[in-house]
Amino acid sequence: MLRSWSRFLGVTVVLAVAAAACSSAPESSGGGSPSAAPTVNFLACQVTDTGGIDDRSFNATAWKGVTDAEKSLGVQGKYLESQTQNDYAPNINAFLQQKCNLIITVGFLLGDATKAAAAANPDQQFAIVDFAYDPTIPNVLGLTFATDQSSFLAGYLAAGMTKSGKVGTFGGLDIPTVTIYMQGFAAGILYYNQQNGTSVQLLGWSPAKQKGLFTGDFENQDNGRRVTETLLQQGADIILPVAGPVGLGAAAAVQAAGGDNHMIWVDSDGCVSAQQYCSLFLTSVLKNMDVAVQDAIKSSLDGTFKGGIYTGTLENGGMGLAPYHDFESQVPQELKDQIDAAKQGIIDGSISVDPKDYAS
Repeated sequence: MLRSWSRFLGVTVVLAVAAAACSSAPESSGGGSPSAAPTVNFLACQVTDTGGIDDRSFNATAWKGVTDAEKSLGVQGKYLESQTQNDYAPNINAFLQQKCNLIITVGFLLGDATKAAAAANPDQQFAIVDFAYDPTIPNVLGLTFATDQSSFLAGYLAAGMTKSGKVGTFGGLDIPTVTIYMQGFAAGILYYNQQNGTSVQLLGWSPAKQKGLFTGDFENQDNGRRVTETLLQQGADIILPVAGPVGLGAAAAVQAAGGDNHMIWVDSDGCVSAQQYCSLFLTSVLKNMDVAVQDAIKSSLDGTFKGGIYTGTLENGGMGLAPYHDFESQVPQELKDQIDAAKQGIIDGSISVDPKDYAS
């Protein structure tokens, strides 16, 4: 999501520590607008995954939760960007030295580093996006999301809108927080076929084999472009990239191809975070990490913080679909109604988001 905050120089981290972390120095979003809440003595610190704070997707959405907390709660927020996985532990340690009230780590890949830091610092509160510990850790709140619920709805939409009868997907890395999107997307397509007597095909992911297309990273947009070009050449006319900023390369490829080729974005509303490609996006799979992060900060601030697991769902608003934006008039009302009915079915448990339940 595009940053709406200003960078401040002279942050309080020691430069030698920041250099050792091989990352950018901590940043503060500032705040201080006339409508902001009174400033309180509370520091919320976010360690990003690779891809950067401005990835227009995963890290940026989580950071919005911090900046929203600055405005509504009066806290101060800082972040450190991880350039590689080797930066995770040093970045967490840098924030430990700054006595952050809550350290928020963003991404499945930070699971081990967060666990180690939490064990070594039992009085430090942590929240981690997209990771849940079993057993739970008393000073760590796992912020997880039933991503397959909303990606199911996106799959149903894609199956109802494709003209070629083929849609495609690919991921950045082959990890559970990526493949859950692809699983739900596949289930939505299979359910559409079952309900409508169609045979829409999914390229890029096999739910039966649990194998698919991955670029191997969340950063190289050229990789996203190449994979998308392959999917388009194979006949897919709607693409779902689950790869953070790599998805911007996919958007460039779809835009260059022209015609009736479209996309579905993930994590944030693509018409806000990547608005230059809004005309391509049928919708976006919303993963409301910003709300979960802000709620975690609030609980830490008001003294109600508890370790454990939060799960965002369609029912509690942690997951959802973005508006259809430019496609509002092009998505048939009947299809919209079917998607709304499927949402309610998922919430009440009458519709499964497991593709195994629709295997032919």
